[in-house]
Amino acid sequence: MVDSVTPQLILIVDDEDMIRSLLRLTLVRAGYNVTEAETGEEGISLVRKQKPDLILLDVMMPGMDGFAVCEQIRQEPDAGDIPILMLSARKDSRSRQKSRRVGATGYLTKPWTTDDLLWHVSEALKDTEQTINHGTS
Repeated sequence: MVDSVTPQLILIVDDEDMIRSLLRLTLVRAGYNVTEAETGEEGISLVRKQKPDLILLDVMMPGMDGFAVCEQIRQEPDAGDIPILMLSARKDSRSRQKSRRVGATGYLTKPWTTDDLLWHVSEALKDTEQTINHGTS
């Protein structure tokens, strides 16, 4: 459960309606605000406009894949430090390594459990809060 007064905003970027719906339902029930994008380009646009607290990013999408999206977000001056959790059916070490190279915070393989997803989200957000708090001391 989210313990902040204003619910944190999570952006879901996935080309599959069913996955976005499942993620949205899980996150809203856990107390998060959610916004969604169906394409990588749309996701980048929403990052610029809304500055989400965390991004859940599918790896395999038509057009711009999740790796390219992550790399581009990392170059955004006002959004480069947003935690990005990559979501993929790919379980190979090459994909995990590539996600780290492009700047992803974490990598979850499909299918995931609700508990696992929420734990990863919570940990990524907690790491961001600790970084912010240490930066202002």
